[in-house]
Amino acid sequence: MIEIKEFSYKPADVEAEKASNAYVMSLVALMAGLPLPIVNLLATLLFFLNNLKSGGFVKWHCTQALLSQLAVFLMNSTAIIWTLSILFRDVDVTNNFIAYIITAFIFNLIEFVATIIAAVYTRKGKHVEWWFFSSIANSFQNK
Repeated sequence: MIEIKEFSYKPADVEAEKASNAYVMSLVALMAGLPLPIVNLLATLLFFLNNLKSGGFVKWHCTQALLSQLAVFLMNSTAIIWTLSILFRDVDVTNNFIAYIITAFIFNLIEFVATIIAAVYTRKGKHVEWWFFSSIANSFQNK
């Protein structure tokens, strides 16, 4: 799921710190706005926009962090809307709902752990690629 690579290019300490902060930003935003999934996405988006003129290493990791937060946002928003419709409307709790909530919890847990791993290794100047999100981040960087 996570692949850690070393390239001949060694990012400067400032670059490694900025790239690592792209992942840390989503963790801090998670703690600040836990019930609202939009907070994580907006914080990561602002950090991404703020670092558009940074080097390739920083931009790539900001892109990967933003893409992962977009996926988390979509999954959590669906879970919140579905839960609210059960609480405030005449919608029944179904096996599909329970399965979705369990899946969303597992997805969030995996993303949380992967974010911590990415932040630690990126801070060391290593290139961390996540399954699925890294290929999308690569396609954005190649344009």
